[in-house]
Amino acid sequence: MRQIFLDTETTGLYHAQGHRVIEVAAVEVVNRRLTKHHFHYYLNPDREIDQGAQEVHGISLEFLQDKPRFADIANELIAFIADAELIMHNAPFDVGFLNCEFGLIEQKPVESVVAKVTDTLKIAKEMRPGQRNSLDALCRHYGIDNSRRTLHGALLDAELLADVYMAMTRGQDSLMIELDKPNKKHYDIAAQNVLPLQIKLASQTEVSAHHEYLATLAKSGGCLWNTLELQTTIEKLES
Repeated sequence: MRQIFLDTETTGLYHAQGHRVIEVAAVEVVNRRLTKHHFHYYLNPDREIDQGAQEVHGISLEFLQDKPRFADIANELIAFIADAELIMHNAPFDVGFLNCEFGLIEQKPVESVVAKVTDTLKIAKEMRPGQRNSLDALCRHYGIDNSRRTLHGALLDAELLADVYMAMTRGQDSLMIELDKPNKKHYDIAAQNVLPLQIKLASQTEVSAHHEYLATLAKSGGCLWNTLELQTTIEKLES
């Protein structure tokens, strides 16, 4: 399955208050490797940008004046994410904004377009309870270079998120490699086990010694082996 790592930047925190998407970016991963395919647009929101939001992403309304509107790029975005696993950090935030934008132009919600939605923030919280799990914190934890991230930017953040996700799930990847590539040592042992078994019968001396040992055990208060041998003999006679 294709995996699409997606991020958005917005005019503010809450789409319910009329805030809009001003940048959307997505990168494609196939077989746990980034491909050269990505999706990226700045968008004209037709509204003011909250000062706090602008301090985070550094995108001004003046910069966005000549950019397309969400409706202009919606079909291209849908085609890019269709039938893929859509992976985001704090997915409810991005999905909420995207679904609001799709709703304004009477398009289907994200969940009906993609095969699956995965939230890396939820995964990180389960793996690292009680710790900071922002994208920057995870980059530091997994040794991923995020020095270019002086401000939030959707395309760079999507690429960093892909790196973080690969690091978070590296154990799963190793497990799949082990399943795909049989262990040579185990294979050699299995091959040896298909050879005919050699059966070596006990000598008369060994049989006599065995019975003497059982007789000694019987004197001490019963011998399970003799009981089993007697039961086996009876079953053979009755068969």
